[in-house]
Amino acid sequence: MASKSEYVFTRDFLDNTRINAMHHFWTKTFGYNIHPKIPTEAANLKVADVGAGTGIWLLDLHDKLKDARLDGFDVSFDAAPPSETLPSRVTFRHWDVRDSVPEDLIGTYDIINVRFMSFVLLNDEVPGVVAKLFSLLKPGGYLQWGEAQMDTLRFDKTKPTCKTECLSGLFKLLAVQDPRLRPTWAGNLHEIFADNGFVDVEKDAKDAPPHLAFVFHDAGLIMHELIARKTNNEHMAQELKRLIPGAVEETRQGAYVTSLRFMVIGRKP
Repeated sequence: MASKSEYVFTRDFLDNTRINAMHHFWTKTFGYNIHPKIPTEAANLKVADVGAGTGIWLLDLHDKLKDARLDGFDVSFDAAPPSETLPSRVTFRHWDVRDSVPEDLIGTYDIINVRFMSFVLLNDEVPGVVAKLFSLLKPGGYLQWGEAQMDTLRFDKTKPTCKTECLSGLFKLLAVQDPRLRPTWAGNLHEIFADNGFVDVEKDAKDAPPHLAFVFHDAGLIMHELIARKTNNEHMAQELKRLIPGAVEETRQGAYVTSLRFMVIGRKP
């Protein structure tokens, strides 16, 4: 949802493939696109995906909600398929969550989905974003928001002899490069929901089984390559290029990075 210049990744075919792959690993881990406590039986639902990126969440949902209106919002749709290829019920519209809510969208949606914003929003921006999403919902509408909880990050090994020095070095390097790459708000998201008027707030946390955690990690390694390409910090780029081959080898030998992942849901009264 960051602008083109602010977005820490590249919005190219590698970044798109990373996002699309992680969507499928996410739904495999959680077992749903929409949390099962969110009702979806009503006709003509209006559903929004904020920070839609490649549009993969909406496109995956299209065949599951047969008559729903599916709207994607982002500051750029460089990552999305051409509009000519989209199903008729899927539309994209430019909107930055840091901007005011368009008047014509207030009270519009039955369900809003947000995901993978922990590397986009700064800690102090999140409460205001939640408040804006609250205003987009109809009374009785639901917001669901999924993230990896980065303060639970850990390095798992398939064998005691596995090394993690380069993998660890990559994440230490990210933490000093950009405050968005060391988010602390995700673990408190359920409280931010409640503080902004949501009720029936629930947090569904999952620790992916090893086979899914490993493929999540493999897709996540692309992130470091993308940051190396995008950063204007030459020292950062060189350090990433130095560490990535070692991290790939450590992965090949059976080490991987994982964390808790969660979905928070809340209903607008």
